[in-house]
Amino acid sequence: MLWSFFACVVLHELGHSLMARRFGVGVRRILLLPIGGMAEFESIPREPRRELLITLAGPAVNFVIAGVFWGLIYLLGALSTWNYPAAISDFLDALLWGNLVMGLFNLVPVFPMDGGRIFRALLATRMSYLRATFFAATVGKIIAALAVGMAIVVVVATEEKEEMFQASLLAALFTFILVMAELEFRTTKTRETADSRRLTIPKLAPGTPSTPEPPLLTAI
Repeated sequence: MLWSFFACVVLHELGHSLMARRFGVGVRRILLLPIGGMAEFESIPREPRRELLITLAGPAVNFVIAGVFWGLIYLLGALSTWNYPAAISDFLDALLWGNLVMGLFNLVPVFPMDGGRIFRALLATRMSYLRATFFAATVGKIIAALAVGMAIVVVVATEEKEEMFQASLLAALFTFILVMAELEFRTTKTRETADSRRLTIPKLAPGTPSTPEPPLLTAI
């Protein structure tokens, strides 16, 4: 079952990656972590529409997978004369709900998760890319900090080991997201500052290297 969920995580990241490739954005690698996965891009498009489509591709894959499993469950229910093992239905049901939760959770506006990137892309249609990143990262850090605080309260208050484990995992996840939000904002600020300085130089000497755009991560 666990491997099946990680396969869905990989498909989620492939959704991001294939859409990024469609816009000419290189994908360096896909990382799998205990708390999810990340696709490492060579750059993030600064055109809001492209970033929006790349970001939406991941959750869209989860919703499509959930739809496929819903269809299979419906088909099995229609074939009532076939005595299939209950474990098959339970397996399909778990993957159906798992993909729905994965897709919806990633739409929460916590930067740099998918929902936060969607928020940043929408803001970037009204303001500068750097300013949009600042507001998206700030909102994301506030939500992440609240989630960490709530998880710690649950860990302290509960006596159930399973609830304690789940709350600890949630605290670790949102702590990671909080750190990544600050890191990506600083990376974006450094890149934008370097680009603006380069634009003020009338002409670069032959052979002068340009400032490389650092890789950005998308977390689920």
